[in-house]
Amino acid sequence: MQSRFLAAMACLLVLAGCSSMKVEEFAGKDPRFRLEDYFVGKSKAWGIFQDRFGTLKRQLEVDIEGTWDGETLVLTEDFLYDDGETEQRVWIIKKEGEHAYSGSADGVLGRASGAAYGNAFHWTYDFALPVGDSVWNVTFDDWMFLQSDGILINRAEVRKFGFQLGTLTLVFRKLEDEVALAGDRDADLEIEDALNQIETVRRRLTQEIKVPSMGSRS
Repeated sequence: MQSRFLAAMACLLVLAGCSSMKVEEFAGKDPRFRLEDYFVGKSKAWGIFQDRFGTLKRQLEVDIEGTWDGETLVLTEDFLYDDGETEQRVWIIKKEGEHAYSGSADGVLGRASGAAYGNAFHWTYDFALPVGDSVWNVTFDDWMFLQSDGILINRAEVRKFGFQLGTLTLVFRKLEDEVALAGDRDADLEIEDALNQIETVRRRLTQEIKVPSMGSRS
């Protein structure tokens, strides 16, 4: 598990310069990522926010729960920051076509809009970001990339007047994947325990059953 997580974090190195990419360029990439497939149910994310100089400013965890009715994805995100602050945001996301999505949430100015192709999703939106006693209207340029082991990498650049303020990086994992991994480990332990028990019984039988050697026969 840890090695997979570290490998996914290493993939973040390829995401610098996302602003010059087009999401359509990933149309042939697997695994296929669709918001309504990945986010139904419970998932969790771990993330960091860095300023434009790369200085770490905040760390956070997010618990996400999603429902999908065939047209609308509702995502409830519960944030916990390293300074103890909590926040909740509820996204209402509509699928507008085979690839297109639009969404709204508290703090989002207007609507978010974007698209998914292959293993990638990209959208942009304006957001009223609290900064101290002020509120700044900023723009999020938000990319997501699904990896083969179910890890989802998210990198969002935050800009104001075209200037980058910082970068939010998140790594997601579906909690049902964690349950499956735990189930696999439990199954392996059960098999190992069963084999140990069989070996113990075999040894006992070997001790109790005395097989006479050929020389002992008259």
